[in-house]
Amino acid sequence: MRAAAFLTAALMLFTAVSCGSAPVVSSGTGTVMTKTGSMELEYADQFSVDYLDSGCSLITIGEDRFLLVPEGQAVPENTENAAVIRQPVENIYLAASSAMDLFSGLDELDKVKMTSTDLKSWTLPEVQTALETGSMEYIGKYSAPDYERLVAEDCGIAIESTMIYHSPQVREKLESLGIPVIVERSSYEAHPLGRMEWIKLYGLLLGEAEAAQTFFDEKTSGFSRLDISDIPEDERKTAAFFYISSNGYVNIRKPGDYVSQMIALAGGRYIFTADELDVDDNALSTMNIQLEAFYDIARDADFLIYNSTIEGELDSVEQLIEKSGIFEDFKAVREGNVWCTGQNMFQQTTGAADMITDLSLIFSGEAEDTEQLTFLHRLS
Repeated sequence: MRAAAFLTAALMLFTAVSCGSAPVVSSGTGTVMTKTGSMELEYADQFSVDYLDSGCSLITIGEDRFLLVPEGQAVPENTENAAVIRQPVENIYLAASSAMDLFSGLDELDKVKMTSTDLKSWTLPEVQTALETGSMEYIGKYSAPDYERLVAEDCGIAIESTMIYHSPQVREKLESLGIPVIVERSSYEAHPLGRMEWIKLYGLLLGEAEAAQTFFDEKTSGFSRLDISDIPEDERKTAAFFYISSNGYVNIRKPGDYVSQMIALAGGRYIFTADELDVDDNALSTMNIQLEAFYDIARDADFLIYNSTIEGELDSVEQLIEKSGIFEDFKAVREGNVWCTGQNMFQQTTGAADMITDLSLIFSGEAEDTEQLTFLHRLS
């Protein structure tokens, strides 16, 4: 009977919030909340926020729903259909490392007290400082956090990456301790700037929605001014994004990956296609290929972009050639168009628009010196 009542309430909440200003029944005692509007999102589609007349907000991420209750406001009764998050949101446990830079962008890093990424794995200076000074604490891997520390620190919310799907017992334990768990799905965003737009969600949680909107607008302004519509596909500069692994393989981004999309948004064309790699066109992330296969496809690429995140940064073309002599035959090497990323590129989520702008500048030949760029430098 109770299960049936819960299912009915959950269905009513979902249906009502999806249907304009229909009433949202959130309590078996008759409490009614009405949707008054929704958060405007330009690129992100992996979360949504509906504003309710009670002052609460309904957050939807995948199949998960959260009712954000303002400080000092009573929590509606019988809200089993949505996990309750009370403001102020403090003492955050952040296991999704890609979200850390978004809190930094909001100047709210002090709200993050615990992380599942240790000091040596961070490249963001402000996070390194926080861990060194003790204002933030490493409490173990995401799959085995220190639950006693979470309770002792009165953790207000846990933000996990999708890796938590591989350790469902951790999420269950956190929730049993009364800690709401948000699974951060920004890596599923189809548009590269969709990842950065999650700053609007964190701004809402922290009571800094206006600051988040302002930050997002400022960061994307350069991208908004780019005009690549007049560049025919067959005239776009081609680029390979890669690094050489310690075992001699070439690690590349798959054609559906967000880095490949950033290259396209900057007016370039990613050299690797799904057909050549025999992968699904929607495949995400990275893959390893043989050096010979990389040579066959990328030797005539206009640009080589070396990903420094794993194996470290390069300063010269000679260092690349030391990894393999075949690079001497590459068009980009002969023409001086070999570039390298900074090591903080992937952890600096707020830099997505800057990276697209960097790529646009090198593809157009307007990057005369590295000082113009945020994440890229030319190998000498």
